[in-house]
Amino acid sequence: MDQSFMKEKKILPLVLSMALPMVISMAVNSLYNIVDSYFVAKISEKAMTALALVYPVQNLITSIAVGFGVGINAVVAFYLGANDQEKANRAVTLGVFLNFLHGVILTFVCIGGMPLFLKMFTSDKEVTQLTLLYSNRAFLFSVIITTGISLEKIFQAVGRMKASMFSMMCGFIANIVLDPLMIFGIGPFPVMGIAGAAYATGIGQCITLLIYLILYKTRPIPVKIERKYLTNDKQLVGKLYAVGIPATLNMALPSVLISALNGILAGFSEKYVLVLGVYYKLQTFIYLSANGIIQGIRPLIGYNYGAGEKERVKKIFHTALGLSCVVMLVGTLLSWLIPGNLIGLFTSNSQTVQIGITALHVISLGFLVSAVSLTCSGALEGLGKGMPSLYISLARYIVVMIPMAFGLSRMSGANGVWYSFPVTELITAVFSYIIYKREVFAIS
Repeated sequence: MDQSFMKEKKILPLVLSMALPMVISMAVNSLYNIVDSYFVAKISEKAMTALALVYPVQNLITSIAVGFGVGINAVVAFYLGANDQEKANRAVTLGVFLNFLHGVILTFVCIGGMPLFLKMFTSDKEVTQLTLLYSNRAFLFSVIITTGISLEKIFQAVGRMKASMFSMMCGFIANIVLDPLMIFGIGPFPVMGIAGAAYATGIGQCITLLIYLILYKTRPIPVKIERKYLTNDKQLVGKLYAVGIPATLNMALPSVLISALNGILAGFSEKYVLVLGVYYKLQTFIYLSANGIIQGIRPLIGYNYGAGEKERVKKIFHTALGLSCVVMLVGTLLSWLIPGNLIGLFTSNSQTVQIGITALHVISLGFLVSAVSLTCSGALEGLGKGMPSLYISLARYIVVMIPMAFGLSRMSGANGVWYSFPVTELITAVFSYIIYKREVFAIS
């Protein structure tokens, strides 16, 4: 398959052709998250709280898989752009093998550490029981997740965005269909409650991986995963981790943030913890769509950078920034026009709904400006500059956000946590653009 279209096609049509399948995939993914939570909320509010508590650890597993996958994506795209087929093949083979190992380790660590993790946030025995009922089953699929995401990033690196979209959507749709059947015991399934939600999610992930493997065998891609390429290439492994570790930390930092915010909000009421969990479910519908654009441009930036097309790299960045702003503006409008309807999907408690409306109104004020840090971070990863991208995420999720949330909560109560979101987005947007311009100037 000829990859030259990545450096020859006009910028806007090129970005749209790469980004739109990913935007659709991410939108379906966020819909699955919302539907999953919607059915769990029908069990009880405590079941929904359990889902909110396990979310940071689930996000950590995905973050490690996606973060290292970004490393595979960037390295493969660069070598394809530089016409080094041997290195590209080694990169995909080593990448899949290493991410498989990550999944094995995560299975044992997450299942073993979950009881201790829960003690930090709740003493409610029913919530703890429900959380473990869900997490102990969901974490069994960690290897499936890490391997499937590796293949996702490889398909994206070679420009097979539609194949990636199809594979992901098959898994998401299967999950959506199975959720009510397995949770409530419809048809041939017994009533499994929150455990059914975990199994439905895992089965969906298995289907996604299976589709990738079928497509790899039946519709060959320009890189090969073969045993002969599984060599002890320390330099190549170093390149994969040089992008993969910072990208993993970028993805994992939200889990650290959510856990910290849960700790702050738990001091006021578990209702605020629930609202934060609901917000992050809703947030995926907006931010994952923007991230779909970022996923689309990473291989384009990596390929054009490898091919020496520096001006195209800059044009791709600005096009992606404009598209991300449009997505975030839509998110802001939804948060102001129908906040009650959105929160009401997950709870019927009027007090919780009112807390959620306030949260959405305030947090959404930072959506539009956050497009800057999102695009800068993704573009830097596409350039293979993992550390500068990590600096942006550290500022956004840890260095600015957590002290801001703690300080404002002392002044304005739990609402202070909501205020910290738009303030942090504004500060990190300025910081992000400065870092991006410095790095692009360095490669010019």
